[in-house]
Amino acid sequence: MSKQIITGFPDNFLWGGAVAANQVEGGSDQGGKGLSTADMAVYRDALGRGEYEKHYSISDRQIQDAIAATDISSYPKRRGIDFYHRYKEDLALFGEMGFKVLRVSIAWTRIFPNGTEDQPNEEGLRFYDDLFDEMIKNNIEPLVTLSHYEMPIHLVNECNGWLDRKVVGLFEKFAISVFERYRNKVKYWITFNEIDSIIRHPFTTGGIVPDRFSSGEIENVLYQALHHQFIASALAVKHCHNIIPESKIGCMLTRLLTYAESCDPNDMLLAHRENQLNYFFSDVQIRGYYPSHMNRRFAEKNIQIVMEQGDEEILRQHTVDFLSFSYYMSLVTSINADKMDKVSGNIAGGVKNPYLEKTEWDWQIDPVGLRIALNDMYDRYQIPLFVVENGMGATDTLGPDNQIIDDYRISYFQGHIREMREAVKDGVELWGYTSWAPIDLISASTSEMAKRYGFIYVDQDNYGNGTLNRLRKKSFYWYQNVIATNGEEI
Repeated sequence: MSKQIITGFPDNFLWGGAVAANQVEGGSDQGGKGLSTADMAVYRDALGRGEYEKHYSISDRQIQDAIAATDISSYPKRRGIDFYHRYKEDLALFGEMGFKVLRVSIAWTRIFPNGTEDQPNEEGLRFYDDLFDEMIKNNIEPLVTLSHYEMPIHLVNECNGWLDRKVVGLFEKFAISVFERYRNKVKYWITFNEIDSIIRHPFTTGGIVPDRFSSGEIENVLYQALHHQFIASALAVKHCHNIIPESKIGCMLTRLLTYAESCDPNDMLLAHRENQLNYFFSDVQIRGYYPSHMNRRFAEKNIQIVMEQGDEEILRQHTVDFLSFSYYMSLVTSINADKMDKVSGNIAGGVKNPYLEKTEWDWQIDPVGLRIALNDMYDRYQIPLFVVENGMGATDTLGPDNQIIDDYRISYFQGHIREMREAVKDGVELWGYTSWAPIDLISASTSEMAKRYGFIYVDQDNYGNGTLNRLRKKSFYWYQNVIATNGEEI
């Protein structure tokens, strides 16, 4: 019996955008909010665009200076784009574009300022109540990330971040608090944003300060902290299902699709291993156990993960409902990489791909790679997928009458949405697409404003100067039409 041929996106496809609390909200000293890892991030204009690891690096001295700072002008994530006060205006603009969904995160330190309090902060809870009410008013479904690069700095100093098993229970309390509070407002949840990134930037993702550990032990520290995040994620899934029976909760992966530079079997094996390692992080949360190839990796590197009794059962019993992921570019690897030209991108670099164009921040543009990634992930897991980050950073120029003609951004999205549609026609079960980001915000990696992603321009420079006025770019109207035609007119 033949099945009906899929011709495009399903009628209930969730179109929208994605932001993170620490990059948009601001109001870091309001509403009882505590300091988070994101509040330590400093804008350094002297660094090159490819030097992301230096932007993400942190020391104990830098943490002490950031906590003591009275002048926050050097800490852009503390001011964001003032979404904390302007969310109604921004949500109205997203509603005007026709958004079906908006991915946001809850700042842990708005709910538990230090992470250790007995009771949640009512003022913080009330802010997200108001935010979700306003989203629903604009017919926008909330998609909420529990942990998006903003753990309490108190837990960094008291517990060495996620290295301490105690943090699992503290996160569990946070998750239960928000599930119970928003059970009638939020159906879709994500546990950890890009959980795999703890290996690339330990402090931002896991609250790990590398200088506190020797070079010989840091890798073991990271995988131990990651294990605690895996357990916390599984427990969050458990509580979400119990408290909100109709909910769907997923994990989130940085999809780092890697090609072999040549058909040399050694290049092919190297690319296979890179993709296999990328999938390790979703394997655990979807399949419920550590893949066997990681056991060999741990043994060869003398990595020993301490598990408590019952951990394996927790992972096995509480797997996620869907896989969400970010996709910005593809990578190339080679056994001769040290002799070849390199590019960077999303804190992950590789060999330059001569067949691809690049953004001005040196990220390779590969729409077809998104189709490949979607098919590969669906073949592997056979669970629904959700593209929750995809976009390009660019320098936008204000023209006459404050017009922003961003055809380069439209071209980027056209290519990716076209290939995403092809993947759906291939049979991939795809729930939705949230662009990163629908409005200009503070860059995660460089803490700058000049790297603009949005369909909406925010009048603010790298130093916080500007009116914060919102302006619709040309891409605003283009995406509005994409949504109105359910991806048929791109």
